[in-house]
Amino acid sequence: MNFVVDDLGVLDYRDAWARQLALVEQRKLDDGTDTLLVVEHPHVITVGRSREAARNVVAPGDVPVVEIERGGDATYHGPGQIVAYPIVLLREGERDLHRFLRNLEAAMIRTLARWQLAADRVPGKTGVWIDGTRKIASIGIACRRWVTFHGLALNASTDLAYFHRINPCGFEATVMTSMARELGEPPDLPDVKRALAEELAVTLGRVLTAAQPSAPLRSTADA
Repeated sequence: MNFVVDDLGVLDYRDAWARQLALVEQRKLDDGTDTLLVVEHPHVITVGRSREAARNVVAPGDVPVVEIERGGDATYHGPGQIVAYPIVLLREGERDLHRFLRNLEAAMIRTLARWQLAADRVPGKTGVWIDGTRKIASIGIACRRWVTFHGLALNASTDLAYFHRINPCGFEATVMTSMARELGEPPDLPDVKRALAEELAVTLGRVLTAAQPSAPLRSTADA
């Protein structure tokens, strides 16, 4: 099964959300192909369906807050954070959303291992953690007629101060970390994007069709 990778560059959250919804409508009809949207967002706080999500927006200040249909709590997106939205039609034998979430986590764990960062899951908590105490990536998905959307956010060189405007996923903001903090220097974002796309293709059982391992991902701005 093919997996088209579309690097949106830096794009407003609502515009990327609209792009997801349009792709979901296509895939619900088994039209088009599975797509991975990769993007950085300007500063935004998103609020999922969790009962306590709105209460975990503490002091947003000038950062917009958007309520969305994904599962999960409140989270922050911003520059230096790589967000990936897999728009995937789950076929017979794949229709297990818990397994889908674990596959997203596995892709990020495998990606971080390329930078010699030992990450793992923590029982009872979604996302990916370093040493079980520092959260480096978050996950929240939605699904319509077995078409997935929303996805994951990996902190590459994110300004972690912005997490103090919320209780991220219900945790204290101090649990959040980034690749830059763990490595002592910021990683190359195109390299991380490319690695994450490759690992997602592996864990989701797809074949990348619009990105080559040695080339940058296609940007819609270049189309």
